[in-house]
Amino acid sequence: MSRRSLRVGVWLPPVVALAALVILWQLYADHHPYVAPRLGEVKDQLTAHPGLFARNAWTTLQEGLVGGAAGMGAAFALALVMFYVRFVERALLPLAVVLNVTPLVAIAPALVVAFGFGMTPKYVIASLLVFFPFLVNALAGLRDVDPEALDLVATLHASRAEVLWRLRLPSSLPYLFAAGRICMPLSLVGAVVAEFVAAGEAKGLGTLVVTAASLGDLGTVYAAVVVLAVLGVAMFGAVVALQRLVLGRYAPAVGMGRR
Repeated sequence: MSRRSLRVGVWLPPVVALAALVILWQLYADHHPYVAPRLGEVKDQLTAHPGLFARNAWTTLQEGLVGGAAGMGAAFALALVMFYVRFVERALLPLAVVLNVTPLVAIAPALVVAFGFGMTPKYVIASLLVFFPFLVNALAGLRDVDPEALDLVATLHASRAEVLWRLRLPSSLPYLFAAGRICMPLSLVGAVVAEFVAAGEAKGLGTLVVTAASLGDLGTVYAAVVVLAVLGVAMFGAVVALQRLVLGRYAPAVGMGRR
């Protein structure tokens, strides 16, 4: 099979699926204009008010990036502690599970009371949403090390810090990047949920959706959803690009840690 055929096989299925979705959406919107807007209306909103969507997109992106980075950083730090101190894992992992299944929408108003108005509650909600998936993947990555590689570094009298830096961290990179591909777009969801329910600054795509929906402006609602989808895809693509760069550089070390 030629390289050109392989490329066609990669991009053709999603293009066909997208075209089918567009056709079905347009047919449905033609018969249900009060449920779904026509795609032309969505495009008109994006082209007529690019500054509005750009400003609100930047606010939501900032909330997602800051909150997501904070949540993943805290999760990785806790994963390290749990890995080396089993008592901490037995004590805190059930609490992390409880946090994961707790509806954040229900506690968002309480977070506003605790952290005040403004951006902080949004950061907190976004970080909480990504915390558990990253924690679980980080723990799995730290443990998934080839026993023969551990025996080898033991014969070299490597310290615990050296084993962590030279073996466990490189072997955990695929797990961390897999979690990042999930958590970074998920942080946008957390930011939008926070904007839905947390009082404060009237900025962000979530706030724009709520305001437009209250006015019955479906074109603006779905235009904001399109912008959110583009942001999510861009964040996913950025993590994938970083993964290829880092794993390409540390491929030997990563391969050593795989079973």
